[in-house]
Amino acid sequence: MLIRKAPDTTQKLKILSQDSRYDLACACGTSDAEHRRRSADDKWIYPVILPNGGTTYLFKTLLSNTCVNDCAYCPLRAGGDAPARCTLAPDELAGEFFSYYRARRVSGLFLSSGVMVTPDVTMERINQTAALLRRRQFRGYLHLKIIPGASEAAIRHTLSLASAVSLNIETAGQENFRSLSRKKDYVRDILRPIELISRLTRKGAQYAGVKHTTQFVVGAAGEKDKEIIRYSWKLYKELGLQRVYFSAYQRGLGAANLPGEHSVLTNSQLLAREHRLYQVDWLLRKYGFRAEEIPLDAQGNLSLETDPKEMWAKAHPEFFPVNLNTADEKTLLRVPGLGQLSVARLLMLRQNGKKLRALGDLGRITKILGKAQSYTVC
Repeated sequence: MLIRKAPDTTQKLKILSQDSRYDLACACGTSDAEHRRRSADDKWIYPVILPNGGTTYLFKTLLSNTCVNDCAYCPLRAGGDAPARCTLAPDELAGEFFSYYRARRVSGLFLSSGVMVTPDVTMERINQTAALLRRRQFRGYLHLKIIPGASEAAIRHTLSLASAVSLNIETAGQENFRSLSRKKDYVRDILRPIELISRLTRKGAQYAGVKHTTQFVVGAAGEKDKEIIRYSWKLYKELGLQRVYFSAYQRGLGAANLPGEHSVLTNSQLLAREHRLYQVDWLLRKYGFRAEEIPLDAQGNLSLETDPKEMWAKAHPEFFPVNLNTADEKTLLRVPGLGQLSVARLLMLRQNGKKLRALGDLGRITKILGKAQSYTVC
């Protein structure tokens, strides 16, 4: 006789925190702090870059890896090959979180879940967990996932509890989305809830203090970079999201007929593509670029060899050289090799009456700063 013992809370957490890696952004960020990782001793603690640029350690897990959805890119989809399915009760998760929080090993919670029965049933469990923490006087960071297809009432309840929320946009456009899911509707289940969250979290709205982010699964649907960039621009400019994240689809996780399974790019190139999209995101959010300015190849994709800012500079020789002693901040930020910190340092030197005689006056000529030599004069 074989007696199978049900997993205890710790075993469930090991399974669910491991499965939560499929819901991570910043696999290939611009700094070590942004790379996917787990701590050596506690597999469910992750460093996370916050929308305002800060870093915190979050207790990150799924509430359940059981899912009724058919998302073709996700190994946890209904009928997928997840080796062990399990679910945490809200009080189980709250108790485990507090043991880590009291030990000062985490500062907040990032909670997502597979879809149990219906979106609203799942949202009720997520909200119950968050409510338990808030009732026990936890005032820290709670990032709660909004399940596609959740009702307005469920979303409002989540916003009343969360520090940040996210509903993954997954891909750019309804046509691309059809290759990812036949059960979900792109407009009804994803775009309309994102628009609702945007209205409720805008400046002056009821939940204005709640951060609103989203994420693309890059390459799963075979979309072009130009489509992702156009959607990202609209998410920032029209809906006011704080951050858009990108997670490169890696072959071997999804259904055999998924476009991403047949990409001509290697997994390494897919991560490079993700990195380029993060560079574009920085140009759009911080450097004053518009979506239509981002240089693309004839197929509508970014160069994997050269960063987009340098590609733009090469395509606009009429903009250069830029005079380091007279150019304004907006102009300086368009120079390859000059970032926000180096431009701020340059402007401070000028404000203090210093006239730059060479690029080296900004500091040691690193590989990155050295790029600016071809585009600047003093």
